[in-house]
Order: sequence, then structure tokens, then C-alpha cells
Amino acid sequence: MQSQPVTLIRRVELQRRVGLSKSAIYDRLDPKSTRHDPSFPRPVSLGGGRAVGFLEHEVDAYIAALVEASRAAA
Repeated sequence: MQSQPVTLIRRVELQRRVGLSKSAIYDRLDPKSTRHDPSFPRPVSLGGGRAVGFLEHEVDAYIAALVEASRAAA
């Protein structure tokens, strides 16, 4: 059985895929925010500095869950 390669995407690509601004993304990640979303993909440190990435398969799963929830509500 072959495993899928792990692909990281950067924040700018995450913004493009989910259609949210930088501040909206950080609101989703902040537990103190009224817009906090515990299901939002968590960032992965890219070592040492402040650079982070997001696991592509988690982002894809999050988007798929949004679509499914939207269609179930309709």
C-alpha cells in the first residue's frame, strides 16, 4: 500500500483556497476569538523561525466538510 506524500501549503495559498483574509484565518485559529473554528486546519512550524505551513490534505478535508455542511443545510 502506497502512502500519499505529505504536502505543505503556505498561508497565501491557504487564503486563496478558503477565500479568507489573513486576519480571518488567524481569527479561526485563535481560541479567544468569537470566530474561532476548532475544525480549521492547524499550522505546522517549518522550523526555527515564524514560518508555518498547512497540511494540504487537512485543508482539502476542511473545504469538503464546509461544502457537505452547506449542502446538508439546503
